[in-house]
Amino acid sequence: MIYRFRIILDNDTDDDVFRDIEIRESDTMEDLHNSITQSFGFDGMEMASFYVSDDQWNQGEEIAMMDMSEAGNEVKMMNETVINSIVHEASTRLIYVYDFMNMWTFYVELGEIVEEAEGTDYPNLMFVHGQIPDEAPEKTFEAEEDDEFSEFEDDLDLDDYDNLNFDENWN
Repeated sequence: MIYRFRIILDNDTDDDVFRDIEIRESDTMEDLHNSITQSFGFDGMEMASFYVSDDQWNQGEEIAMMDMSEAGNEVKMMNETVINSIVHEASTRLIYVYDFMNMWTFYVELGEIVEEAEGTDYPNLMFVHGQIPDEAPEKTFEAEEDDEFSEFEDDLDLDDYDNLNFDENWN
């Protein structure tokens, strides 16, 4: 069977940037990674990971390009993980992060499962919409959006050492 994915760049502009890709369900997550990087014009040389996601796009289990985990913490690897073991009718969404220094973030959603078309090479870039910006879109975190948030809510003067109740002989 063929999976049809829509991959949408997470950006805060009015310009939609997405790609529609067809890929065999039996291909690996690394094949999907390669298809995404090529379709958006990346060289594919940066670190990347997929994350299983729920319907609200909450980040779940990681499928990594390289195992950077510590001993005892098993991480699924892209080159060892078949797409249909992660994505299927009951679990259709992934978050894809490319280049952890710039945090290019994409929403990947399974849109359709179809029969393989005779004479079509897979993976297949079906549709391209929008141009990727020169730089990764900046991320805004919830605390930055909240005008009432202050990390210094207690109004302590950190330069006034006498009133900080600090015991100089604590050890």
